[in-house]
Amino acid sequence: MQSNKISLKKFIQYFKIAVTGKQQEFTSGSIRKAIFMLAVPMVLEMLMESIFALVDIMYVSRVSVNAVATIGLTESVITLIYAVAIGLSIAATAIVARRVGEKDLKGAANAAVQVIFLGVLVASIISVIGVIYPKELLGLMGAEPDLIEEGYGYTKILLGGNMTIMLLFLINAIFRGTGEASISMWTLVLSNGLNIILDPMFIFGFGPIPAFGVEGAAIATTIGRGTAVLFQLAILFYGYSKIKIGIRDIIIRVGVMLNLIKVSLGGIGQFLIGTTSWVFLMRIISEFGSEVLAGYTIAIRVMLFTLMPAWGMSSAAAALVGQNLGAKKPERAEQSVWITSKYCAIFMGAVSIIYLVFAPQIIEMFNQTPDVVKYGTLCLRIMTAPFIFYGFGMIVLNAFNGAGDTKTPTYINFVCFWLLQLPFAYIVAITLDYGPVGVFWAIAVGEIAMTIISIIWFKKGHWKTIKV
Repeated sequence: MQSNKISLKKFIQYFKIAVTGKQQEFTSGSIRKAIFMLAVPMVLEMLMESIFALVDIMYVSRVSVNAVATIGLTESVITLIYAVAIGLSIAATAIVARRVGEKDLKGAANAAVQVIFLGVLVASIISVIGVIYPKELLGLMGAEPDLIEEGYGYTKILLGGNMTIMLLFLINAIFRGTGEASISMWTLVLSNGLNIILDPMFIFGFGPIPAFGVEGAAIATTIGRGTAVLFQLAILFYGYSKIKIGIRDIIIRVGVMLNLIKVSLGGIGQFLIGTTSWVFLMRIISEFGSEVLAGYTIAIRVMLFTLMPAWGMSSAAAALVGQNLGAKKPERAEQSVWITSKYCAIFMGAVSIIYLVFAPQIIEMFNQTPDVVKYGTLCLRIMTAPFIFYGFGMIVLNAFNGAGDTKTPTYINFVCFWLLQLPFAYIVAITLDYGPVGVFWAIAVGEIAMTIISIIWFKKGHWKTIKV
């Protein structure tokens, strides 16, 4: 009993340190403690993101089935475009973590500035496309005419104001690289807290605010995340982070930028492969109508509720790999990955059981249309059955990125998604006429294959020799 009390007391003590960000040294001492200190705020950060995603879809589900389907199609387009942002964020975390491990905080700050420059450039291009061609983008995704007419405003606003999402994502990647995951966490608490409050106000109307319907969800997101970006910039400029940016630092440094682009190319490639696969899968699903598409979208949002915390753990592993390689401690970096992957697999396995048992009830919380519930339940059960594999796969694959080895995950994604998952989905769903179930099985098979290949390649150890 006494040891349990001590353990609980120590847990609470560590938890407080983790969320306040007081622990900043991760290249020495207990690896388990380092994982805990980084993973707790990252998991809470991702939980906030997934809670907002669920609340958002819950509100939008009360508008119409088309509104839910619009969000699913728009997010598919956004994830394709954001492959660039994800690639940049991988490079940002890897390079900033490596510089911090080398005790070169000035170099970390220079990298942060160049990441922000590149993010603004990419977001500006996306904004122009989103504002001018929202209907065409939905049409390319296979949306029916009535869905396009009802939902194009959401697509237009979300893509037009995408700079807030882009910068929020990239600057949080910088904070993760410095090991200050608690700052990323509190940023998302602010962003998603505002989103949850503003969502019903703009969707259904409140006082002088008219009811915007599904467009209101995009307005709330843009305001909430824009506020959080201002908060992030204040932290960087006023020196509340480990790195500080001054006015004289806001210049283009060609060498630093080229290094960032070089490291990010692999990240861009791997996520372009993953997201184009996602887009094609969504395109196949759209062949079966809005109700199947809505069920699929709800199931994906629910699944993300679990994947986000797992992604938080994988981000912690990536930061530990980068910092420990910078400190010339490759064996400590590897050990961090195996310990984190074990924790993640246990967590994902437990959640898998919950989804397998309660899938229908979970989907009915969002929409009770029979076909939406039917296909949402099938999707959730099939895709989460092998969750324990995802637990290992997410950690190991992101560890390559933390080391700056972004090419290896690109090759793995190409084999698993383009050569295996997409052909499997098309043949089973369309050619063999198994319908949406074929797509659900294709996703599960692709993820299992990705995990197995990642573990085999990680054990070879080539990632330890990468220079960034």
